[in-house]
Amino acid sequence: MVREPQRIKGGTHETANGHHTLCSKHAGPAVGSASHLGQCPAQSAEVPKKGVTPYVTHFVFRPVQNLDVSGLGTVTLLEATGTTENLKGEKMLDKMSARCEALSVNSGPKNYIDGACVLADADGDMIFSSFDTRDVDSSQPDMKCGTHIITGGTGKYKGITGSEPFACNAMPTLAGAGGYTAMDISHNASWEIK
Repeated sequence: MVREPQRIKGGTHETANGHHTLCSKHAGPAVGSASHLGQCPAQSAEVPKKGVTPYVTHFVFRPVQNLDVSGLGTVTLLEATGTTENLKGEKMLDKMSARCEALSVNSGPKNYIDGACVLADADGDMIFSSFDTRDVDSSQPDMKCGTHIITGGTGKYKGITGSEPFACNAMPTLAGAGGYTAMDISHNASWEIK
């Protein structure tokens, strides 16, 4: 008995590096190059076009470089990594990896942290934002640590913009050397994808 090849039902998925991968939404034999064939990403479901999303990022901060002039000030380059948790149990901004680079300045009256972050989901799609601890949204008094400005994204988040006032909740100091610290950063994100 001759068996007909199955047609692949699915489509393509654009990865973070811009490559397209052929994916199948149905298990079973398929015809094609194994290196370009896979399951469609699990989180490829439609993303709403706008929303308000409360979420927390569980961060670990690592001091990368420090410039300290006794009595005058300190500048510290920080890297923060962690994961996100949507506080409403929704998919948006949930279970994403987070990586930020920041500059902490402490000199006389100038005490602030500026930086930028990238959130990535399981599909490799990303959201980019900058932040400033001097930019506090007074209409949200619980979010008194600063504001992220969402400036764009890739894949399903392409065209995303928004604002995320945030609160800083210090966690216990991490054990061991290196000056690592932990913090939960609560966000109240208002976003739109155009």
